Amino acid sequence: MPTAYFAITNHGFGHTTRLSSVIAELQARCSDLNVIIATTAPRWLLESYISSDFIYHQRSFDVGVIQSDSLNMDKTATLDKLNYIRTNQSELIEQEVEFLHAHNVDLIVADIPPLVAAIAAAADIPCWMTGNFGWDFIYQDWVEQGETEFTEVTKWILQLHGQCDRLFRLPFHEPMSGFSNVQDIGFTGGNPRFSREELCDRFEMCSIQPKALLTFGGLSLNAIPYHNLSKFPDWQFITFDRDAPDLPNLKQICGHTLRPVDLMPICDRVISKPGYSTLSEACRVGVPVVCLTRDGFSEAEILIDGLQDYNHHLIISPEDFYDGDWQFLNTDMQPPRQPDCIPDHHGEVAIATSILEYLGAGG
Repeated sequence: MPTAYFAITNHGFGHTTRLSSVIAELQARCSDLNVIIATTAPRWLLESYISSDFIYHQRSFDVGVIQSDSLNMDKTATLDKLNYIRTNQSELIEQEVEFLHAHNVDLIVADIPPLVAAIAAAADIPCWMTGNFGWDFIYQDWVEQGETEFTEVTKWILQLHGQCDRLFRLPFHEPMSGFSNVQDIGFTGGNPRFSREELCDRFEMCSIQPKALLTFGGLSLNAIPYHNLSKFPDWQFITFDRDAPDLPNLKQICGHTLRPVDLMPICDRVISKPGYSTLSEACRVGVPVVCLTRDGFSEAEILIDGLQDYNHHLIISPEDFYDGDWQFLNTDMQPPRQPDCIPDHHGEVAIATSILEYLGAGG
């Protein structure tokens, strides 16, 4: 049986969910495929997208950006961790090459830890990557803002990207010029598991009142201003926040059975920060997005720009969200600027098809 090894960056939940949607598509089409997932993301998150067996290989090859929540970064801790990985990369590569050979891995797919390209090269196994930005893009922006201590890290990552054999470039992307073989694909993500009618019945929300999903990814926010919900008694709000208060018009989704995308069909809008997976799944479902801006996050501008091109939207500042009275709920959503240029909605299918063709497996 062919074996595919998937390495996922350990920053937030978005990288995990979008590559997991590819793995789920693969397993649906090829039940004989051996799947290894190298990550420190929680197993329950992987299993919320992947229903078949896989080997859970707890490894960390990158750091992304260390954050206290969805909007705040710790650059000093990020640099310290990056330098640790660079200093110890030879040992990390040697250990993982031994693991890859022991498990007869045929193909490596990464989203998007740069060191994995060097691991693949040392193991003489093809390495494909998928993403909408590389970490060099993030760190180079910091360098241009005066954080010159990230200069060498950025050069190191670009050199590693040059060892990647193929990049599946997602929508909402930066140029990713460090990669030599680039294939543009459509939106990736999970598909809702229930219809609007099934969700209404399950959660007893069959009224015609408007519904808004509050979702801010795996890092969430420090303090969602739930007090504003009382100003909109005609709205039904939905949250996955385990610390949410008990309010008449707030439905808390508990456990790990349901995902944000599963609730989107019932919602009139999603309120979120700019993260690829949430925006991509909202575009696929066709639900409008109220999106917060994120100062200091270089990829946020690209994500917000793409959202404005491809989906109904409303862009608000963190001040509007935290300190305002949420009158943005009474504001008309803006239409997409490029409705005739919306990317294909089946990016995970395109990636899975390429993997299966390479491995000579599945249908």
